[in-house]
Amino acid sequence: MSVQTWTWILVGVTFALYFGIAIWARAGSTKEFYVAGGGVSPLANGMATAADWMSAASFISMAGLISFAGYDGSVFLMGWTGGYVLLALLLAPYLRKFGKFTVPDFIGDRYYSNTARTVAVICALIVSFTYVAGQMRGVGIVFSQFLQVDINLGVIIGMSVVLVFAFLGGMKGITYTQVAQYCVLIFAFMVPAFFISMQMTGNIIPQIGMGGEIESGTYLLDKLDTLHTELGFNEYTSGTKSTWDVFAITLALMVGTAGLPHVIVRFFTVPKVKDARKSAGLALLFIAILYTTAPAIAVFSRTNLIETVSNKEYEQIPVWFKNWENTGLIAWSDKNGDGKIQYVAGDALVGKPKYIHARGAHGERLVSNANSEANELYVDKDIMVLANPEIANLPNWVIALVAAGGLAAALSTAAGLLLVISTSISHDLIKKQLKPNISEKGELLAARISIIVAIIIAGLFGIYPPGFVAAVVALAFGLAAASFFPAIILGIFDKRMNKQGAVAGMIVGITLMLIYMIVYKTGLWMVFDPLPKSEWWFGTSPEGFGTIAMLVNVVVSIVVSRLTAAPPKEVQDLVENIRIPSGAGEASSH
Repeated sequence: MSVQTWTWILVGVTFALYFGIAIWARAGSTKEFYVAGGGVSPLANGMATAADWMSAASFISMAGLISFAGYDGSVFLMGWTGGYVLLALLLAPYLRKFGKFTVPDFIGDRYYSNTARTVAVICALIVSFTYVAGQMRGVGIVFSQFLQVDINLGVIIGMSVVLVFAFLGGMKGITYTQVAQYCVLIFAFMVPAFFISMQMTGNIIPQIGMGGEIESGTYLLDKLDTLHTELGFNEYTSGTKSTWDVFAITLALMVGTAGLPHVIVRFFTVPKVKDARKSAGLALLFIAILYTTAPAIAVFSRTNLIETVSNKEYEQIPVWFKNWENTGLIAWSDKNGDGKIQYVAGDALVGKPKYIHARGAHGERLVSNANSEANELYVDKDIMVLANPEIANLPNWVIALVAAGGLAAALSTAAGLLLVISTSISHDLIKKQLKPNISEKGELLAARISIIVAIIIAGLFGIYPPGFVAAVVALAFGLAAASFFPAIILGIFDKRMNKQGAVAGMIVGITLMLIYMIVYKTGLWMVFDPLPKSEWWFGTSPEGFGTIAMLVNVVVSIVVSRLTAAPPKEVQDLVENIRIPSGAGEASSH
Protein backbone atom coordinates (compact mmCIF):
# COMPACT_ATOMS: atom_id res chain seq x y z
CA MET A 1 0.00 0.00 0.00
CA SER A 2 1.08 3.61 -0.55
CA VAL A 3 2.28 5.93 2.20
CA GLN A 4 -0.91 7.96 1.90
CA THR A 5 -3.15 4.89 2.28
CA TRP A 6 -1.18 3.68 5.30
CA THR A 7 -1.37 7.19 6.79
CA TRP A 8 -5.15 7.39 6.39
CA ILE A 9 -5.50 3.98 8.05
CA LEU A 10 -3.19 4.68 11.01
CA VAL A 11 -4.44 8.24 11.57
CA GLY A 12 -8.04 7.04 11.26
CA VAL A 13 -7.55 4.24 13.80
CA THR A 14 -5.75 6.48 16.32
CA PHE A 15 -8.33 9.27 15.96
CA ALA A 16 -11.17 6.75 16.47
CA LEU A 17 -9.39 5.63 19.65
CA TYR A 18 -9.15 9.24 20.89
CA PHE A 19 -12.84 9.87 20.16
CA GLY A 20 -13.87 6.66 21.90
CA ILE A 21 -11.92 7.57 25.02
CA ALA A 22 -13.40 11.09 24.99
CA ILE A 23 -16.95 9.71 24.91
CA TRP A 24 -16.16 7.16 27.64
CA ALA A 25 -14.51 9.76 29.91
CA ARG A 26 -17.11 12.54 29.72
CA ALA A 27 -16.80 15.05 32.58
CA GLY A 28 -19.88 15.48 34.73
CA SER A 29 -18.51 18.00 37.26
CA THR A 30 -16.07 20.89 37.41
CA LYS A 31 -13.65 18.74 39.42
CA GLU A 32 -13.65 16.13 36.64
CA PHE A 33 -13.30 18.86 34.03
CA TYR A 34 -10.44 20.66 35.81
CA VAL A 35 -8.47 17.83 37.50
CA ALA A 36 -10.07 14.55 36.26
CA GLY A 37 -11.77 14.11 39.64
CA GLY A 38 -8.39 13.84 41.38
CA GLY A 39 -8.41 10.06 40.98
CA VAL A 40 -5.85 9.35 38.24
CA SER A 41 -3.28 6.62 39.03
CA PRO A 42 0.43 7.57 39.10
CA LEU A 43 1.15 5.31 36.10
CA ALA A 44 -1.60 6.84 33.94
CA ASN A 45 -0.69 10.34 35.12
CA GLY A 46 2.98 9.74 34.33
CA MET A 47 2.14 8.70 30.76
CA ALA A 48 -0.33 11.57 30.35
CA THR A 49 2.22 14.05 31.70
CA ALA A 50 4.85 12.75 29.29
CA ALA A 51 2.44 13.13 26.35
CA ASP A 52 1.29 16.54 27.58
CA TRP A 53 4.85 17.81 27.74
CA MET A 54 6.36 16.05 24.71
CA SER A 55 4.80 18.30 22.13
CA ALA A 56 5.39 18.63 18.41
CA ALA A 57 8.55 20.48 19.48
CA SER A 58 9.88 17.34 21.19
CA PHE A 59 8.67 14.84 18.59
CA ILE A 60 9.23 16.78 15.37
CA SER A 61 11.64 19.62 16.09
CA MET A 62 14.09 18.60 18.81
CA ALA A 63 16.01 15.92 16.89
CA GLY A 64 16.04 18.30 13.91
CA LEU A 65 17.51 21.08 16.06
CA ILE A 66 20.18 18.71 17.38
CA SER A 67 20.95 17.41 13.88
CA PHE A 68 21.88 20.94 12.79
CA ALA A 69 23.27 22.30 16.07
CA GLY A 70 25.29 19.18 16.97
CA TYR A 71 26.88 19.46 20.40
CA ASP A 72 25.14 22.80 21.03
CA GLY A 73 21.80 21.01 20.83
CA SER A 74 22.59 19.25 24.12
CA VAL A 75 21.08 22.24 25.96
CA PHE A 76 17.60 21.01 25.02
CA LEU A 77 18.28 17.54 26.40
CA MET A 78 19.78 18.84 29.65
CA GLY A 79 17.28 21.66 30.14
CA TRP A 80 14.01 19.90 29.41
CA THR A 81 14.79 16.66 31.23
CA GLY A 82 16.53 18.48 34.10
CA GLY A 83 13.39 20.55 34.52
CA TYR A 84 11.52 17.43 35.46
CA VAL A 85 13.94 16.74 38.28
CA LEU A 86 13.19 20.21 39.62
CA LEU A 87 9.49 19.60 39.19
CA ALA A 88 9.53 16.28 41.03
CA LEU A 89 11.66 17.54 43.94
CA LEU A 90 10.61 21.15 44.45
CA LEU A 91 7.09 21.66 43.14
CA ALA A 92 4.84 18.68 42.43
CA PRO A 93 4.33 17.29 45.97
CA TYR A 94 3.87 20.69 47.61
CA LEU A 95 1.43 21.95 45.00
CA ARG A 96 -0.55 18.71 45.28
CA LYS A 97 -0.74 19.13 49.05
CA PHE A 98 -2.05 22.66 48.54
CA GLY A 99 -4.83 21.02 46.52
CA LYS A 100 -5.94 23.68 44.05
CA PHE A 101 -7.07 23.35 40.43
CA THR A 102 -4.67 25.67 38.61
CA VAL A 103 -1.45 27.63 38.96
CA PRO A 104 -3.32 30.99 39.08
CA ASP A 105 -5.51 29.40 41.77
CA PHE A 106 -2.42 28.60 43.86
CA ILE A 107 -0.95 32.07 43.32
CA GLY A 108 -4.26 33.82 44.06
CA ASP A 109 -4.81 31.96 47.33
CA ARG A 110 -1.17 31.83 48.45
CA TYR A 111 -0.78 35.56 47.90
CA TYR A 112 -4.31 36.35 49.20
CA SER A 113 -4.90 38.65 46.25
CA ASN A 114 -7.14 38.74 43.18
CA THR A 115 -4.59 41.09 41.60
CA ALA A 116 -1.96 38.34 41.88
CA ARG A 117 -4.49 35.86 40.50
CA THR A 118 -5.25 38.12 37.52
CA VAL A 119 -1.55 38.67 36.75
CA ALA A 120 -1.05 34.89 36.91
CA VAL A 121 -3.98 34.36 34.52
CA ILE A 122 -2.48 36.84 32.04
CA CYS A 123 0.92 35.10 32.29
CA ALA A 124 -0.75 31.69 31.78
CA LEU A 125 -2.55 32.95 28.67
CA ILE A 126 0.64 34.45 27.19
CA VAL A 127 2.67 31.28 27.82
CA SER A 128 -0.07 28.93 26.62
CA PHE A 129 -1.02 30.79 23.44
CA THR A 130 2.67 31.21 22.54
CA TYR A 131 3.17 27.48 22.97
CA VAL A 132 -0.05 26.27 21.32
CA ALA A 133 0.42 28.27 18.11
CA GLY A 134 3.28 26.02 17.05
CA GLN A 135 1.33 22.86 17.88
CA MET A 136 -1.53 23.77 15.54
CA ARG A 137 0.86 24.72 12.75
CA GLY A 138 2.68 21.41 13.26
CA VAL A 139 -0.62 19.55 12.85
CA GLY A 140 -1.22 21.43 9.59
CA ILE A 141 2.23 20.55 8.22
CA VAL A 142 1.84 16.83 9.00
CA PHE A 143 -1.60 16.70 7.38
CA SER A 144 -0.34 18.66 4.38
CA GLN A 145 2.59 16.35 3.64
CA PHE A 146 1.20 12.92 4.47
CA LEU A 147 -2.50 13.26 3.64
CA GLN A 148 -2.11 15.73 0.77
CA VAL A 149 -4.54 18.29 2.16
CA ASP A 150 -4.06 22.04 2.46
CA ILE A 151 -2.10 23.12 5.57
CA ASN A 152 -4.99 25.33 6.70
CA LEU A 153 -7.48 22.47 6.29
CA GLY A 154 -5.09 20.33 8.35
CA VAL A 155 -5.19 22.93 11.13
CA ILE A 156 -9.00 22.93 11.05
CA ILE A 157 -9.11 19.11 11.26
CA GLY A 158 -6.73 19.24 14.22
CA MET A 159 -8.88 21.88 15.92
CA SER A 160 -11.95 19.69 15.50
CA VAL A 161 -10.27 16.62 17.00
CA VAL A 162 -8.99 18.53 20.03
CA LEU A 163 -12.41 20.14 20.47
CA VAL A 164 -14.14 16.76 20.81
CA PHE A 165 -12.04 15.24 23.59
CA ALA A 166 -11.34 18.55 25.38
CA PHE A 167 -14.94 19.82 25.20
CA LEU A 168 -16.55 16.55 26.30
CA GLY A 169 -14.10 15.30 28.88
CA GLY A 170 -12.06 18.28 30.05
CA MET A 171 -9.06 17.06 32.06
CA LYS A 172 -10.66 13.64 32.52
CA GLY A 173 -11.03 13.07 28.78
CA ILE A 174 -7.67 14.66 28.00
CA THR A 175 -5.84 12.53 30.59
CA TYR A 176 -6.91 9.16 29.24
CA THR A 177 -6.60 10.34 25.64
CA GLN A 178 -3.03 11.40 26.42
CA VAL A 179 -2.24 7.92 27.78
CA ALA A 180 -3.18 6.54 24.35
CA GLN A 181 -1.32 9.35 22.60
CA TYR A 182 1.85 8.62 24.55
CA CYS A 183 1.74 4.99 23.44
CA VAL A 184 1.25 6.08 19.81
CA LEU A 185 3.95 8.75 19.79
CA ILE A 186 6.63 6.70 21.57
CA PHE A 187 6.02 3.69 19.29
CA ALA A 188 6.14 5.96 16.24
CA PHE A 189 9.37 7.58 17.43
CA MET A 190 11.20 4.38 18.37
CA VAL A 191 10.34 2.03 15.48
CA PRO A 192 12.15 4.09 12.78
CA ALA A 193 15.07 4.56 15.19
CA PHE A 194 15.39 0.77 15.62
CA PHE A 195 15.24 0.23 11.85
CA ILE A 196 17.79 2.91 10.97
CA SER A 197 20.20 2.01 13.78
CA MET A 198 20.22 -1.60 12.58
CA GLN A 199 20.57 -0.47 8.97
CA MET A 200 23.51 1.88 9.58
CA THR A 201 25.43 0.23 12.43
CA GLY A 202 24.13 -3.33 12.83
CA ASN A 203 22.97 -2.51 16.38
CA ILE A 204 19.23 -2.32 16.99
CA ILE A 205 19.57 -0.05 20.06
CA PRO A 206 19.80 3.55 18.73
CA GLN A 207 21.61 4.96 21.78
CA ILE A 208 24.40 2.42 21.31
CA GLY A 209 24.31 2.52 17.51
CA MET A 210 24.94 6.28 17.52
CA GLY A 211 28.38 5.68 19.02
CA GLY A 212 29.03 2.46 17.15
CA GLU A 213 31.12 1.47 14.14
CA ILE A 214 29.88 1.38 10.53
CA GLU A 215 30.90 -0.83 7.61
CA SER A 216 34.23 0.92 7.00
CA GLY A 217 35.34 0.27 10.59
CA THR A 218 35.15 3.96 11.52
CA TYR A 219 32.85 5.30 14.19
CA LEU A 220 29.63 6.90 12.97
CA LEU A 221 30.27 10.15 14.86
CA ASP A 222 33.80 10.37 13.43
CA LYS A 223 32.35 9.94 9.95
CA LEU A 224 29.80 12.70 10.58
CA ASP A 225 32.54 15.01 11.88
CA THR A 226 34.49 14.40 8.67
CA LEU A 227 31.47 15.05 6.46
CA HIS A 228 30.85 18.30 8.36
CA THR A 229 34.39 19.63 8.07
CA GLU A 230 34.56 18.73 4.37
CA LEU A 231 31.48 20.89 3.77
CA GLY A 232 32.84 23.81 5.82
CA PHE A 233 30.71 23.26 8.94
CA ASN A 234 32.09 22.99 12.48
CA GLU A 235 32.63 19.45 13.70
CA TYR A 236 29.32 17.93 14.75
CA THR A 237 30.70 16.96 18.17
CA SER A 238 32.17 20.41 18.96
CA GLY A 239 30.27 23.38 20.36
CA THR A 240 30.19 27.04 19.33
CA LYS A 241 28.10 28.58 22.13
CA SER A 242 29.77 30.29 25.08
CA THR A 243 29.76 28.44 28.40
CA TRP A 244 27.57 31.16 29.92
CA ASP A 245 24.97 30.95 27.14
CA VAL A 246 24.84 27.15 27.40
CA PHE A 247 24.29 27.51 31.15
CA ALA A 248 21.66 30.26 30.69
CA ILE A 249 19.68 28.33 28.06
CA THR A 250 19.83 25.09 30.08
CA LEU A 251 18.65 26.80 33.28
CA ALA A 252 15.91 28.72 31.45
CA LEU A 253 14.59 25.49 29.97
CA MET A 254 14.82 23.74 33.34
CA VAL A 255 12.95 26.33 35.40
CA GLY A 256 10.64 27.00 32.46
CA THR A 257 9.67 23.32 32.42
CA ALA A 258 9.04 23.44 36.15
CA GLY A 259 6.87 26.55 35.67
CA LEU A 260 4.71 25.47 32.72
CA PRO A 261 1.08 25.70 33.87
CA HIS A 262 -0.20 22.84 31.67
CA VAL A 263 2.41 20.50 33.17
CA ILE A 264 1.94 21.58 36.79
CA VAL A 265 -1.84 21.10 36.66
CA ARG A 266 -1.29 17.40 35.94
CA PHE A 267 -0.13 16.87 39.54
CA PHE A 268 -3.49 18.04 40.85
CA THR A 269 -5.13 15.00 39.20
CA VAL A 270 -3.69 12.28 41.49
CA PRO A 271 -5.26 11.21 44.82
CA LYS A 272 -2.31 11.71 47.18
CA VAL A 273 0.86 13.76 47.59
CA LYS A 274 3.06 10.66 47.30
CA ASP A 275 1.30 9.89 44.01
CA ALA A 276 2.42 13.26 42.69
CA ARG A 277 6.04 12.26 43.39
CA LYS A 278 5.53 8.86 41.77
CA SER A 279 3.90 10.27 38.65
CA ALA A 280 6.67 12.88 38.28
CA GLY A 281 9.28 10.10 38.46
CA LEU A 282 7.39 7.91 35.98
CA ALA A 283 6.94 10.85 33.61
CA LEU A 284 10.69 11.43 33.68
CA LEU A 285 11.26 7.76 32.79
CA PHE A 286 8.74 7.87 29.92
CA ILE A 287 10.22 11.13 28.63
CA ALA A 288 13.78 9.75 28.85
CA ILE A 289 12.90 7.02 26.34
CA LEU A 290 12.35 9.67 23.66
CA TYR A 291 15.00 12.10 24.84
CA THR A 292 17.83 9.58 24.90
CA THR A 293 16.82 8.45 21.40
CA ALA A 294 16.59 11.94 19.85
CA PRO A 295 20.40 12.47 19.62
CA ALA A 296 20.70 9.14 17.78
CA ILE A 297 17.98 10.09 15.30
CA ALA A 298 19.73 13.45 14.82
CA VAL A 299 23.02 11.71 13.93
CA PHE A 300 21.35 9.16 11.63
CA SER A 301 19.26 11.75 9.76
CA ARG A 302 22.11 14.27 9.41
CA THR A 303 24.45 11.61 8.01
CA ASN A 304 21.81 10.25 5.60
CA LEU A 305 20.87 13.76 4.43
CA ILE A 306 24.45 14.72 3.55
CA GLU A 307 25.22 11.39 1.86
CA THR A 308 22.04 11.28 -0.26
CA VAL A 309 21.90 14.96 -1.28
CA SER A 310 25.23 16.80 -1.13
CA ASN A 311 27.06 17.15 -4.47
CA LYS A 312 24.49 14.99 -6.24
CA GLU A 313 22.87 15.85 -9.57
CA TYR A 314 19.21 16.73 -9.27
CA GLU A 315 18.23 13.75 -11.46
CA GLN A 316 19.92 11.45 -8.92
CA ILE A 317 18.04 12.86 -5.96
CA PRO A 318 15.70 10.35 -4.24
CA VAL A 319 11.93 10.67 -4.49
CA TRP A 320 11.61 11.80 -0.85
CA PHE A 321 13.43 15.05 -1.65
CA LYS A 322 11.05 15.95 -4.48
CA ASN A 323 8.03 15.04 -2.32
CA TRP A 324 9.12 17.39 0.46
CA GLU A 325 9.95 20.21 -1.98
CA ASN A 326 6.22 20.76 -2.43
CA THR A 327 5.94 21.87 1.21
CA GLY A 328 8.66 24.53 0.90
CA LEU A 329 10.45 22.93 3.86
CA ILE A 330 13.34 21.83 1.66
CA ALA A 331 14.51 23.77 -1.38
CA TRP A 332 17.35 23.90 -3.89
CA SER A 333 18.59 26.73 -6.10
CA ASP A 334 21.26 25.88 -8.72
CA LYS A 335 23.31 29.06 -8.35
CA ASN A 336 26.33 28.00 -10.41
CA GLY A 337 24.41 26.13 -13.11
CA ASP A 338 26.29 22.82 -12.77
CA GLY A 339 23.16 20.76 -12.08
CA LYS A 340 24.50 19.59 -8.69
CA ILE A 341 23.31 20.43 -5.21
CA GLN A 342 26.15 22.17 -3.40
CA TYR A 343 25.55 21.84 0.33
CA VAL A 344 28.18 23.81 2.25
CA ALA A 345 28.30 26.00 5.34
CA GLY A 346 26.37 29.19 4.65
CA ASP A 347 24.20 31.91 6.09
CA ALA A 348 20.48 31.28 5.66
CA LEU A 349 19.63 34.83 6.73
CA VAL A 350 20.14 37.16 3.81
CA GLY A 351 18.79 40.42 2.42
CA LYS A 352 18.85 43.91 3.84
CA PRO A 353 18.80 44.29 6.78
CA LYS A 354 20.94 41.21 7.33
CA TYR A 355 18.73 39.50 9.87
CA ILE A 356 15.50 39.53 7.89
CA HIS A 357 14.71 36.17 6.25
CA ALA A 358 14.60 36.27 2.43
CA ARG A 359 12.30 33.62 0.97
CA GLY A 360 11.91 31.93 -2.39
CA ALA A 361 8.81 31.03 -4.40
CA HIS A 362 8.00 27.97 -2.26
CA GLY A 363 8.52 29.70 1.08
CA GLU A 364 12.09 28.44 1.43
CA ARG A 365 14.76 30.65 2.95
CA LEU A 366 17.31 31.66 0.36
CA VAL A 367 20.91 31.02 1.29
CA SER A 368 24.26 32.68 0.75
CA ASN A 369 27.87 32.01 1.64
CA ALA A 370 30.86 34.20 2.36
CA ASN A 371 33.10 31.61 0.71
CA SER A 372 33.57 31.23 -3.03
CA GLU A 373 31.03 28.41 -3.20
CA ALA A 374 27.39 29.22 -2.50
CA ASN A 375 25.13 27.02 -0.43
CA GLU A 376 22.38 25.91 -2.78
CA LEU A 377 20.31 23.85 -0.33
CA TYR A 378 17.81 24.94 2.32
CA VAL A 379 16.51 22.34 4.79
CA ASP A 380 13.96 23.21 7.47
CA LYS A 381 14.95 21.53 10.74
CA ASP A 382 11.39 20.32 11.29
CA ILE A 383 11.53 17.78 8.46
CA MET A 384 14.43 15.77 9.84
CA VAL A 385 12.27 13.44 11.96
CA LEU A 386 9.29 13.35 9.59
CA ALA A 387 11.40 12.68 6.49
CA ASN A 388 13.94 10.44 8.23
CA PRO A 389 12.15 7.12 7.43
CA GLU A 390 11.84 8.17 3.77
CA ILE A 391 15.52 9.19 3.61
CA ALA A 392 16.45 5.75 4.98
CA ASN A 393 14.04 4.05 2.53
CA LEU A 394 12.02 2.34 5.26
CA PRO A 395 8.67 0.57 4.62
CA ASN A 396 5.65 2.75 3.88
CA TRP A 397 3.86 1.75 7.10
CA VAL A 398 6.79 3.07 9.16
CA ILE A 399 6.65 6.41 7.31
CA ALA A 400 2.90 6.62 8.00
CA LEU A 401 3.45 5.68 11.65
CA VAL A 402 5.68 8.73 12.12
CA ALA A 403 2.88 10.95 10.79
CA ALA A 404 0.44 9.45 13.32
CA GLY A 405 3.01 9.96 16.09
CA GLY A 406 3.61 13.58 15.15
CA LEU A 407 -0.13 14.26 15.25
CA ALA A 408 -0.44 12.52 18.64
CA ALA A 409 2.38 14.66 20.08
CA ALA A 410 0.97 17.93 18.77
CA LEU A 411 -2.66 17.21 19.70
CA SER A 412 -1.89 15.96 23.24
CA THR A 413 0.02 19.14 24.14
CA ALA A 414 -2.49 21.39 22.39
CA ALA A 415 -5.27 19.83 24.46
CA GLY A 416 -3.39 20.40 27.74
CA LEU A 417 -2.61 23.99 26.86
CA LEU A 418 -6.17 24.76 25.77
CA LEU A 419 -7.49 23.35 29.04
CA VAL A 420 -5.17 25.69 30.97
CA ILE A 421 -6.54 28.61 28.96
CA SER A 422 -10.12 27.46 29.55
CA THR A 423 -9.76 26.91 33.31
CA SER A 424 -7.86 30.17 33.77
CA ILE A 425 -10.85 32.01 32.34
CA SER A 426 -13.75 30.00 33.78
CA HIS A 427 -12.32 29.23 37.22
CA ASP A 428 -9.81 31.96 38.01
CA LEU A 429 -11.54 34.90 36.36
CA ILE A 430 -15.27 34.09 36.34
CA LYS A 431 -15.70 31.86 39.43
CA LYS A 432 -13.08 33.46 41.66
CA GLN A 433 -13.58 37.10 40.72
CA LEU A 434 -16.33 38.16 38.33
CA LYS A 435 -19.19 35.85 39.40
CA PRO A 436 -18.33 34.01 42.63
CA ASN A 437 -21.92 32.74 43.10
CA ILE A 438 -22.05 30.96 39.75
CA SER A 439 -23.44 27.40 39.97
CA GLU A 440 -21.27 24.38 39.20
CA LYS A 441 -23.33 23.76 36.06
CA GLY A 442 -22.81 27.37 34.99
CA GLU A 443 -19.07 27.18 35.66
CA LEU A 444 -18.82 23.97 33.61
CA LEU A 445 -20.67 25.67 30.74
CA ALA A 446 -18.32 28.67 30.97
CA ALA A 447 -15.33 26.31 30.86
CA ARG A 448 -16.65 24.62 27.72
CA ILE A 449 -17.41 27.92 26.02
CA SER A 450 -13.93 29.15 26.96
CA ILE A 451 -12.33 26.09 25.40
CA ILE A 452 -14.24 26.64 22.14
CA VAL A 453 -13.03 30.25 21.98
CA ALA A 454 -9.47 29.18 22.87
CA ILE A 455 -9.43 26.53 20.12
CA ILE A 456 -10.66 29.04 17.54
CA ILE A 457 -7.92 31.52 18.52
CA ALA A 458 -5.29 28.76 18.51
CA GLY A 459 -6.46 27.68 15.07
CA LEU A 460 -6.19 31.23 13.77
CA PHE A 461 -2.61 31.34 15.08
CA GLY A 462 -1.96 28.14 13.14
CA ILE A 463 -3.55 29.43 9.92
CA TYR A 464 -2.31 33.03 10.16
CA PRO A 465 0.81 32.84 12.35
CA PRO A 466 2.21 36.28 13.20
CA GLY A 467 5.70 36.59 11.78
CA PHE A 468 7.39 36.18 15.13
CA VAL A 469 5.26 33.41 16.66
CA ALA A 470 7.07 30.55 14.93
CA ALA A 471 10.36 31.99 16.17
CA VAL A 472 9.32 32.23 19.81
CA VAL A 473 7.33 29.02 20.41
CA ALA A 474 10.35 27.41 22.09
CA LEU A 475 10.67 30.57 24.17
CA ALA A 476 7.44 29.77 26.01
CA PHE A 477 9.78 28.09 28.48
CA GLY A 478 11.58 31.41 29.00
CA LEU A 479 8.25 33.12 29.59
CA ALA A 480 7.26 30.49 32.18
CA ALA A 481 10.67 30.82 33.86
CA ALA A 482 10.44 34.60 33.97
CA SER A 483 6.90 34.71 35.36
CA PHE A 484 5.67 31.62 37.25
CA PHE A 485 8.69 29.81 38.64
CA PRO A 486 9.83 32.46 41.18
CA ALA A 487 6.26 33.09 42.39
CA ILE A 488 5.68 29.36 42.92
CA ILE A 489 9.04 28.45 44.47
CA LEU A 490 9.10 31.49 46.79
CA GLY A 491 5.45 30.88 47.63
CA ILE A 492 6.36 27.41 48.89
CA PHE A 493 9.69 28.10 50.64
CA ASP A 494 9.51 31.74 51.80
CA LYS A 495 6.83 32.51 54.40
CA ARG A 496 7.71 36.20 54.24
CA MET A 497 6.89 36.47 50.51
CA ASN A 498 3.81 38.66 50.18
CA LYS A 499 1.39 39.68 47.43
CA GLN A 500 3.20 42.93 46.58
CA GLY A 501 6.47 41.09 45.98
CA ALA A 502 4.89 38.33 43.89
CA VAL A 503 2.90 40.72 41.67
CA ALA A 504 5.86 43.06 41.13
CA GLY A 505 8.17 40.13 40.34
CA MET A 506 5.81 38.49 37.82
CA ILE A 507 5.11 41.76 36.01
CA VAL A 508 8.77 42.77 35.81
CA GLY A 509 9.93 39.25 34.82
CA ILE A 510 7.48 38.57 32.00
CA THR A 511 7.67 42.15 30.68
CA LEU A 512 11.47 41.97 30.49
CA MET A 513 11.31 38.60 28.72
CA LEU A 514 8.68 39.78 26.22
CA ILE A 515 10.67 42.91 25.37
CA TYR A 516 13.86 40.92 24.83
CA MET A 517 12.07 38.35 22.67
CA ILE A 518 10.36 40.95 20.51
CA VAL A 519 13.48 43.07 20.12
CA TYR A 520 15.85 40.22 19.26
CA LYS A 521 13.55 37.73 17.51
CA THR A 522 11.67 40.00 15.11
CA GLY A 523 14.32 42.37 13.82
CA LEU A 524 12.88 45.25 15.85
CA TRP A 525 16.22 45.40 17.67
CA MET A 526 17.34 47.59 14.73
CA VAL A 527 14.64 50.14 15.54
CA PHE A 528 15.32 50.27 19.26
CA ASP A 529 19.06 49.78 19.23
CA PRO A 530 21.40 49.98 16.22
CA LEU A 531 23.86 47.54 17.81
CA PRO A 532 24.74 44.34 15.93
CA LYS A 533 22.78 41.25 16.94
CA SER A 534 25.85 39.61 18.42
CA GLU A 535 25.82 42.14 21.24
CA TRP A 536 23.08 40.48 23.29
CA TRP A 537 22.64 41.73 26.84
CA PHE A 538 25.32 40.06 28.97
CA GLY A 539 26.11 37.82 25.98
CA THR A 540 22.82 35.96 26.48
CA SER A 541 20.77 34.66 23.55
CA PRO A 542 16.96 35.10 23.61
CA GLU A 543 16.62 31.37 24.35
CA GLY A 544 18.69 31.84 27.51
CA PHE A 545 17.35 35.23 28.59
CA GLY A 546 14.62 33.57 30.66
CA THR A 547 17.36 32.87 33.23
CA ILE A 548 18.17 36.58 33.62
CA ALA A 549 14.50 37.58 33.65
CA MET A 550 13.85 34.89 36.27
CA LEU A 551 16.70 36.15 38.48
CA VAL A 552 15.42 39.73 38.16
CA ASN A 553 11.96 38.47 39.16
CA VAL A 554 13.43 36.79 42.28
CA VAL A 555 15.36 39.90 43.32
CA VAL A 556 12.38 42.23 42.76
CA SER A 557 10.03 39.85 44.60
CA ILE A 558 12.27 39.53 47.67
CA VAL A 559 13.15 43.24 47.87
CA VAL A 560 9.55 44.43 47.47
CA SER A 561 8.24 41.85 49.96
CA ARG A 562 10.78 42.98 52.57
CA LEU A 563 9.83 46.62 52.12
CA THR A 564 6.10 45.96 52.55
CA ALA A 565 3.89 44.32 55.17
CA ALA A 566 4.31 40.64 55.97
CA PRO A 567 1.57 38.20 54.89
CA PRO A 568 -1.24 37.48 57.37
CA LYS A 569 -0.45 34.82 59.98
CA GLU A 570 -2.94 32.34 58.49
CA VAL A 571 -1.11 32.54 55.15
CA GLN A 572 2.25 31.94 56.83
CA ASP A 573 0.72 28.97 58.70
CA LEU A 574 -0.61 27.65 55.39
CA VAL A 575 2.88 27.83 53.83
CA GLU A 576 4.31 26.05 56.86
CA ASN A 577 1.67 23.34 56.54
CA ILE A 578 2.45 22.75 52.86
CA ARG A 579 6.05 21.91 53.75
CA ILE A 580 5.36 19.63 56.74
CA PRO A 581 6.19 16.01 55.82
CA SER A 582 3.80 14.50 58.35
CA GLY A 583 0.62 13.26 56.73
CA ALA A 584 2.19 13.61 53.32
CA GLY A 585 0.36 10.52 52.19
CA GLU A 586 -2.96 12.31 52.27
CA ALA A 587 -4.26 15.29 50.35
CA SER A 588 -4.54 18.42 52.42
CA SER A 589 -7.97 19.81 53.07
CA HIS A 590 -6.73 23.33 52.30
